[in-house]
Amino acid sequence: MSGALQVHLGLCGMTLLWGLSWPAGRAIAQSLPLLSSSAWRFSLAAAVLLAWSFWTRGSWPRLSLRQWAGLAAAGAVGVFGYTLFFMYGMHHVEASRAAVVVTTNPVFVTLAAAWLFGEPFNRRVGLGLTLAVLGAATVMTHGQPWAVFTGGVGLGEWLLVGCIVCWAAYSLMAKRLMAGVDSLTTTAVSAAVGCTLLWCAALVVEGPGIALEGLTALTDHQIGLLVFMALGPTVLSYVWFFRGVSALGAGVASSYISLVPVVGVSSAVVLLGEPLGWSLAVGAAMALSGVVIANRARR
Repeated sequence: MSGALQVHLGLCGMTLLWGLSWPAGRAIAQSLPLLSSSAWRFSLAAAVLLAWSFWTRGSWPRLSLRQWAGLAAAGAVGVFGYTLFFMYGMHHVEASRAAVVVTTNPVFVTLAAAWLFGEPFNRRVGLGLTLAVLGAATVMTHGQPWAVFTGGVGLGEWLLVGCIVCWAAYSLMAKRLMAGVDSLTTTAVSAAVGCTLLWCAALVVEGPGIALEGLTALTDHQIGLLVFMALGPTVLSYVWFFRGVSALGAGVASSYISLVPVVGVSSAVVLLGEPLGWSLAVGAAMALSGVVIANRARR
């Protein structure tokens, strides 16, 4: 199997796991303390990633002070910041709608990558990204995209916009940090930084009793959800994503996120029984079509 094919298969696996993370995250957000559950999730993920990195390399990575600082910033934005917006957003918004809104990730990544890294951009790319944004706005506003400008977007939807901004910044940081730093090290260190910040927030906001002792009260189903979120959408998906960024570029790797709503919406409808309204179906079709047009134009 060629190296390029392995990268694309990894990005397909990332898409599947991230799509399933929306109904799983919704279930966690509705039944567990948001900060402490996220801290436990990333504790497991960071431990696995750091052990994996050490086993692969045979030693801890030797990085410059600038690289350590960059990875710390990436962890603060892409893990801590994204997780806060994700979990609190999922507390207010259905998993199916949230999965569609996140398709606008490639819009910000592509625009910024074209400006900062000179990645391809033309009118057809702009047309596709515009269609994607309109589709996401249709989903966010339940079929009234003009309501974005009249205060018709709720708190949960704006929290999801925070997810988009954090992930775009994370993707571009990853592209910049790839020089001399492998994807596994990038993921492991940023996850450890994000985990540390999540624990600090959990202890301050929720208190030591909930943050440290709450794990003993979890059911087997809840523990299973946390383990899945830690090992699937976090460990494997992050490594596959960064490998794609390194091999294909930030814009192309992020374009696979356009498939996330297909998995996210279908799994939320099947697993959580969420309704598939016309605004969700039409908005998802617009968003997906827009990102496909942009990707074909970029190539």
